[in-house]
Amino acid sequence: MSASHPTAQRAPAEIAAPTLADEPLRGILLVAAAMALFAVSDAVSKHLSAALPATEIAWLRWVGFAAIMAPFVLRAPRRILRSRAPWLQVLRTLGLLGSALFFIAGLRYLPLASASAIAFAAPLMVTALSIPLLGEKVGARRWAAVAVGLVGVLVVIRPGSGTFGPAALLPLLSAVSWAFGMIVTRKLGGLDAAPTTMAYSALVGLAVLTLLVPVGWTTPTLPQIGLAAGMALASTAAQFLVVTAYRLGRASVLAPVSYSQLVWSGLLGFLVFGNVPDAWTLLGAAIIIASGLYTAHRERIAYRTRRAETG
Repeated sequence: MSASHPTAQRAPAEIAAPTLADEPLRGILLVAAAMALFAVSDAVSKHLSAALPATEIAWLRWVGFAAIMAPFVLRAPRRILRSRAPWLQVLRTLGLLGSALFFIAGLRYLPLASASAIAFAAPLMVTALSIPLLGEKVGARRWAAVAVGLVGVLVVIRPGSGTFGPAALLPLLSAVSWAFGMIVTRKLGGLDAAPTTMAYSALVGLAVLTLLVPVGWTTPTLPQIGLAAGMALASTAAQFLVVTAYRLGRASVLAPVSYSQLVWSGLLGFLVFGNVPDAWTLLGAAIIIASGLYTAHRERIAYRTRRAETG
């Protein structure tokens, strides 16, 4: 999602900052710009994956993330790092790390558009995992949307065809890991402030990746370090734009704009890597988008019902 998408810790509607203004057009433009930056970050990750291991690319991205968060942590370390549920923070970060590692690993073998389309199944996975992990009730309509979305994933990866390979499962595992991280995020709701969650994501993620990165280490060249710095900057800037956007417009208006990343991913995949999405990828992406939008619609209805019941 790092995507979304998962790979970049995008801010979902559940944890976005509360709306402080009503400027939906500006919010839409900011989300659209953020999705373009996420696609750029993913494209750089794909380029680097030809020469560097996935753990190293993720580590370089987290170094930039941690560097940006460091001044905020150092300014008030006791306040920002004080968590009511530190183990949940660790579990959330592990989910995001798994999502990033699986997605970047998949980019080495898959076209950017295909990997992004599969990873956008994450919202559907959140619905499925909310039952065993949160005890939520999911109605037949939302289950139908999940089933349709998974059909879209199957259309993209086409098991049994000559185009299918084990690498196609990597972005799907990325979506599952991202969904797990979002489920834990829901459990954290109301326990810790957003800066605390961001700080734990940066510091715990960097610590874990620092332990993993020596395995298969490949010393990056100066141009690769420059690209990695641009990747981290694009990802972090995109996150900032998303958070700002959700302060200008309602989540129900802005969330569908996130699917514009698939357009940018397809365009960059063609311009940078010469990949042209085939008809099956486009059809599968359309099915995944439609099911994701319907799932979001049902989520909004369920949320309004809960609010009405609680007064």
